Amino acid sequence: MDAFAYHDQQLCCEGVPLARIATEVGTPTYVYSLRALRTAYRAYDQALAPVPHVVCYSVKANGSLAILRALARDGSGFDIVSAGELFAARRAGADPQRIVFSGVGKTRDEMAQALAAGILMFNVESPAELETLEQVAAAAGRRAPVALRVNPDVDPQTHPYISTGMKKSKFGIDIDAALAIYERAARLPYLEVVGLDCHIGSQLTSVAPFVDALARARSLVERLRERGIRLRYLDVGGGLGITYRDERPPTPAEYCAALIAGTRGLDVTLLVEPGRSLVGNAGALLTRVLYLKDGPVKRFVIVDAAMTDLIRPSLYDSYHEVRPLARPRTGETRLVDVVGPVCESGDFLARDRELPPVEAGDLLAVMSAGAYGFAMASNYNARPRPAGVLVDGDRYGVIRERETVEDLLRGESLPSWLG
Repeated sequence: MDAFAYHDQQLCCEGVPLARIATEVGTPTYVYSLRALRTAYRAYDQALAPVPHVVCYSVKANGSLAILRALARDGSGFDIVSAGELFAARRAGADPQRIVFSGVGKTRDEMAQALAAGILMFNVESPAELETLEQVAAAAGRRAPVALRVNPDVDPQTHPYISTGMKKSKFGIDIDAALAIYERAARLPYLEVVGLDCHIGSQLTSVAPFVDALARARSLVERLRERGIRLRYLDVGGGLGITYRDERPPTPAEYCAALIAGTRGLDVTLLVEPGRSLVGNAGALLTRVLYLKDGPVKRFVIVDAAMTDLIRPSLYDSYHEVRPLARPRTGETRLVDVVGPVCESGDFLARDRELPPVEAGDLLAVMSAGAYGFAMASNYNARPRPAGVLVDGDRYGVIRERETVEDLLRGESLPSWLG
């Protein structure tokens, strides 16, 4: 059941009318459905129940403390890419033994913090990082659990900016070079080789690229075993897509069935790192129409949300459905651009979109905004970032206060010589 639906002509999140939230909290505001989030997580957990597994939510998709807490209470693990994400996950109650640390540029300090926390493993992305982690672990007097992130050179058939598994990508280690690097890692006294990691991209809408990458990863696991290096964990990453418009991605059950089939007999614990597919369709961005403007060739609907609040349309030319909070009474539509106040031509939320007639003051919802929405928000044009709300049935709570202009200057100072 869709967490966002019309009831009595009003668009609601679960049992709460979104217009009520817009009135009481203001706009722009992100709204998240707890039910949708939990349903998506449990779909993965149940689909993988036949095998040892850990579902590690990808924190970069949406690092809201309340969302992390909700997932941690359901037993989720976490995939992090920074010390900040480690801090947030632990503050939310995450079990460090269910945290994996990914990313190409981990600093020594970040490594030391994660090592002290006792995380499950580091997904190492280069020989240089491997050497640095060995040094950090030696200084701490403890062994660091490591997996190598291998690059299988598989085309994920997604946007090039979110493709991570091909030879030209900055991510991972060439799979053909990985065997020798594993053997090197196994000889380092302060490293414990425990796993293999493979993540090929995001917003994938077919199982085929996952299956192809998994077959290559499986072959490497078997070759390592022949050389006496037995792995306990196989991390297949995340990347399962969602429906923004008319995409038909595999369900978690279909995806996980392919993973189980592809790892049968390997005797490993399977790790997955879903992000977008857990929280993407669990969130929407509320915005209010400020003005209507008719140009020579276009009508612009100017709203109070902007690329600073949701950059995906500007960055990826991504499609997000735009719905009026009051259900239209007729089928009449008009072709418009929905744009924000930021002084950039790229500041748009929807282009050439058929929308019902709207007026200044009307409320709109930008759908499927739960992943990489607030997480990528900025303060460009000195715009405070939006509020966040979590809905649970017929109640809601503010989980992030709207920033103020005072917040924008927090941490700044004037040198004495400026007077």
